[in-house]
Amino acid sequence: MPLFKISNPGMAAFHIAIAALMVGTGTINTLAAKWADKLRSHGYNPKPKHAFDHPYFQAAEMFLGEMMCIFVFKIWFFYRNCRKKDMSIFGPQKFIPIVWAIPAMCDLLGTSTMYVGLTWTFASSFQMLRGSVIIFTGLLSVAFLGTRLKIHHWFGMLFVLLGLILVGVGDTIFSHESQSASHYSLAGDLLIVLAQVITAVQMTIEEKLIKKYKVPPLQAVGWEGIFGFSVLCIAMIPMYFIPWHLPQTRDIWQQTTRFEDAVDAFYMLGNNWQLLFASIGTVISISFFNFAGLTVTSTMNATTRMVLDSVRTIFIWAFSLGIKWQAFQALQPVGYFVLFIGTCIYYDIILMPLFRYALDKVRHRYPMKGRIGGNIQDDEKKPLLGDDSAEYEHKKRLPNFIGSNTKDY
Repeated sequence: MPLFKISNPGMAAFHIAIAALMVGTGTINTLAAKWADKLRSHGYNPKPKHAFDHPYFQAAEMFLGEMMCIFVFKIWFFYRNCRKKDMSIFGPQKFIPIVWAIPAMCDLLGTSTMYVGLTWTFASSFQMLRGSVIIFTGLLSVAFLGTRLKIHHWFGMLFVLLGLILVGVGDTIFSHESQSASHYSLAGDLLIVLAQVITAVQMTIEEKLIKKYKVPPLQAVGWEGIFGFSVLCIAMIPMYFIPWHLPQTRDIWQQTTRFEDAVDAFYMLGNNWQLLFASIGTVISISFFNFAGLTVTSTMNATTRMVLDSVRTIFIWAFSLGIKWQAFQALQPVGYFVLFIGTCIYYDIILMPLFRYALDKVRHRYPMKGRIGGNIQDDEKKPLLGDDSAEYEHKKRLPNFIGSNTKDY
């Protein structure tokens, strides 16, 4: 008799498909942004070709992708309304959209900072270091949401911190590039970690708003995209006239330096079809990634989403090595493994359920004797998890190592 019995093959196939969509589009999103950073093209200044160092323009592309989620939500809303289906899943819909401007501004600042860091470091390091959001989200949830973290949360954050240190040290010490480039890699890593502090603030505010107004996450992402895209498009106008530019690691090409030159970015897109393709890929992939991620959370659980988000780091790292975007660094896979272990411990998946399962088996095989007469008390014979005997025997055969605690922390 098989241990895993699929009661609904159609639903299982849907879960596999949506998980693959999330991992695939998440991988494409990071790789497309890094590919754009590495491409060179002519801008409005015809001499010479230069790298696509436009992080704020790339952030606007990301917000454009998020903004598309509002159209998906509207289609979903009107479809269920026309079919006379239950509309309670959309909540009371009694909120002022402007409330999403606050997390949108956090998203704008955090995403822009991450894309600046991405121009200086590796795509795989970028994805790994984003895992540091666990630490800051956990600490902020204690400070502002009154959440009580358990012991496995603290151990998880400790492992994540150790993994981040290993990745940063690997990028700096074992880099095969010049000393100047290795310093830029470290600076990029620090910027990405700093962006996760902002992202943690954003997630804390989002959690309070979603709980207060009971807004569907897809709608919330769409409104954030609208506000973020609008504000960033307006902000890039004064950025064009600010006389400063990000330090260049490859060349100095501009006659007049600018904080963000959106005009040059559009010229570069028009002069290089590969760059245009990478930018379109970023917009489309971020839309499908948000859709797939929210679907995984709603149809499976949030812990599964975190596992899948960690898994895509493997594909990004393998692809970067395969096309020689980076050289192999011994500490990077070690750092990723420690980060993955920390994520599993924090979200109470695989490791902690496996430990509790093994401990439960040992305690039932070698039960402690009671205090009276040396006999085992009846209450000590019961399973530690409080299950009845039939259900407990089933759980012994089929332990739930993934998602045993499905609460989204």
